Amino acid sequence: MNTEVMGHKAFKAQLKKYYSFYTGGFLVFLALLAIAEQMGMTRQWIGYCFLFATIGLYAGIGIMSRTVDAAEYYVAGRRVPAFFNGMATGADWMSAASFIGMAGTLYLSGFDGLAFVMGWTGGYVLVALFLAPYLRKFGQFTIPDFLGERYGGNIVRSIGIFAAILCSFTYVVAQIYGVGIITSRFTGLEFGIGVFVGLGGILVCSFLGGMRAVTWTQVAQYIILIIAYMTPVVWLSVKYTGNPIPQLAYGQVLQKVTEKEKLLTNDPKELEVRGIFKARADAANAGLKDPAGAYAKGKADLEQNLEKLKADNAPADKVASAQKALESYPKDADAAKAQWNKDKGLAARAAPPRPHAEPFPGKDEAARSIARNNFLGIVFCMMFGTAALPHILMRYYTTPSVRQARQSVFWSLFFIFLLYFTAPSLAVLAKFDVYYFLVGSNFTDLPRWAANWAKVDPSLLSIVDINKDGIVQLAEIVLGGDIIVLATPEIAGLPYVVSGLVAAGGLAAALSTADGLLLTIANALSHDLYYKMIDPSASTARRVSVSKALLVIVALTAAYVTSLKPGDILFLVGAAFSLAASAFFPALVLGVFWRRANKWGAIIGMLTGLGVCMYYMIQTYPFFGGVAANQWFNMAPISAGVFGVPIGIFTIIVVSLLTPEPAKSVQELVDHVRYPHLKGDIDTQAA
Repeated sequence: MNTEVMGHKAFKAQLKKYYSFYTGGFLVFLALLAIAEQMGMTRQWIGYCFLFATIGLYAGIGIMSRTVDAAEYYVAGRRVPAFFNGMATGADWMSAASFIGMAGTLYLSGFDGLAFVMGWTGGYVLVALFLAPYLRKFGQFTIPDFLGERYGGNIVRSIGIFAAILCSFTYVVAQIYGVGIITSRFTGLEFGIGVFVGLGGILVCSFLGGMRAVTWTQVAQYIILIIAYMTPVVWLSVKYTGNPIPQLAYGQVLQKVTEKEKLLTNDPKELEVRGIFKARADAANAGLKDPAGAYAKGKADLEQNLEKLKADNAPADKVASAQKALESYPKDADAAKAQWNKDKGLAARAAPPRPHAEPFPGKDEAARSIARNNFLGIVFCMMFGTAALPHILMRYYTTPSVRQARQSVFWSLFFIFLLYFTAPSLAVLAKFDVYYFLVGSNFTDLPRWAANWAKVDPSLLSIVDINKDGIVQLAEIVLGGDIIVLATPEIAGLPYVVSGLVAAGGLAAALSTADGLLLTIANALSHDLYYKMIDPSASTARRVSVSKALLVIVALTAAYVTSLKPGDILFLVGAAFSLAASAFFPALVLGVFWRRANKWGAIIGMLTGLGVCMYYMIQTYPFFGGVAANQWFNMAPISAGVFGVPIGIFTIIVVSLLTPEPAKSVQELVDHVRYPHLKGDIDTQAA
């Protein structure tokens, strides 16, 4: 035992040395690129350098970590120190949605966006209290492994395999979509090509070395993503407040943003623009009542107006304007209907600016109550989903001991905290810049960052002079949430190399999460389905080979599904959490803490919880043909786990009490898992 402890300490010291050199080398790389930019290197080449240098680095780690040993491939040999496992978990967790989307969600939603921060970080408290140490004491390789051993039989294991694939695949599609967006935007590659370039970076890590390669790659990816996230926001904080700690500058900037919101709410020019949007939305709603009649009347009015101007010898510019209006009018009633359906959404832009710091804004108490319930629903689903995501829970199988598993959760929370505690500051600093420097500027003299992004991607930033006064009003700005993080370096006035750094950070976040998710799916199929259920006599080398083959197949399938764009990224991510919470959390927690929970309770409970969750999403999410009228208690489809989790828990308890209790050996397994020996527990058990 002492030899194992000493070996573990030596390994940890060696890792610190390697990653210290790596961090220093990465900073030197940044400095060299900054010098190259000053000497004339183009933006496209800077993007290529970041893309291929970072993917090449991850590939190098993957090649050096290649293995065919089952314990190394599935759980990194169970020798990852708590500190580094926490860093790897942080990278595994920091998906493209967290890195790019979190600050954007907070920018657009204000207080309501905190539901995701609270839910995701609070979920790790549940992991620490209810699952991580107990799953580590159990050992084995996967979550379906635990379910199969705890409840007995292949039915529960099969449900676990299906649920793990379902929630992980839903999540990985969102990550691959993010990879394609980042790669194409900062290198100029076409989106489809960008997806497969990024996919190559994913596969070269997980394919060669499994969890071993993924773990050490994720540590490297975390270092890149946290440097990329913190650099521009610290600079922006210094620029606007003189304070290098953005979290401390947050209150000061938020106060100024709130003051500006009040001025913009009653500004005459803002009211004029919002009035135009309201008129367009009202006209669209009126047209949709009788599309054919409204189309005919609208076209006749335009033709009559043009003829009248010509007959009156009106100025040429007025005649040209009337001619242009007629030519741009929809070609038929169906085209008009499509345009009116689009224009009726302008009613949202007719509303005054949403107060950033106001919780649950709404026109009346009923609207505020719905907003409050959905806020709590998101917190609930994100918390319980975090505590049930297979690719996160698998990470705690890799530590040397139960004690280290507990410590690893602490380090995971710390490394996640660094980014999540910064995201609200970034959102407010970006909003301060928009309110004070973009709003009120001349259209002929837009801030450089706004002009650049408006040209590059109108879906992320669009500014149109609606009232033709030549001045930018807030209501004239359409700003996508994804731009907030990506444009921060330009907002702060930093060199383009920092923009490339942020793109590299977003890519690292997407790749690290995709690695873990794809590995979870492949392991569920190769270990739990193939080895445990189909061919228990398969050799270690054959099991690993099957996992690698499945990894490629799953990755290519996910890339194809990504090209279909089955939903927005926020919904895909939220859906994965609700599905995981409904399928896994009740069975895992009751399996650890209640000896009486049995096989039939788990089977019916998991199917019921997951079934209710999936049914609610299908009935309420537009992509599946669902409608808002089908919502229960006005709960958004992203929060379907609110219904799945309690129904799953209730069903497991009731069915378990109505059926025979588990065998004595199973109850002894529960006692073994529940009371881990913390002192000197260096457990290197491998199944």
